[in-house]
Amino acid sequence: MPASYEIDTQKKLVVLTAWGICDAEDVRQFRKHLSNDRNFDPSFSELADFTRVTNVKFTPDEVRMLAQVSPFSAHSRRALVAEEQLIFGLSKMFSILRSLRGDDDLRVFRSRREAMAWLMEKDKAA
Repeated sequence: MPASYEIDTQKKLVVLTAWGICDAEDVRQFRKHLSNDRNFDPSFSELADFTRVTNVKFTPDEVRMLAQVSPFSAHSRRALVAEEQLIFGLSKMFSILRSLRGDDDLRVFRSRREAMAWLMEKDKAA
């Protein structure tokens, strides 16, 4: 999975953009790289944009395995964006599994604009 990310320390936000084909090993490698980034804080919010991902190559069991741990805090606000039906469905499955592990604010959206608006709502509530 080719991917890039930016960490905005002022907004306390990680923005991931992925494209191409994605598999479980890609996700594990991304998490490792992010966790080792000196600017990363597990309490930050995340916008994960999967709208340019063309195919996913992992099983539901791998989704369950990936949902067992996260580099983000259970209280981080996280938005996953997916337009394609399979990727949207797997993202929903992931969000449900993470909610069973205590993640309070993980949502799946069809548009990046809606996801960003939801993420920024937290600033208005503070």
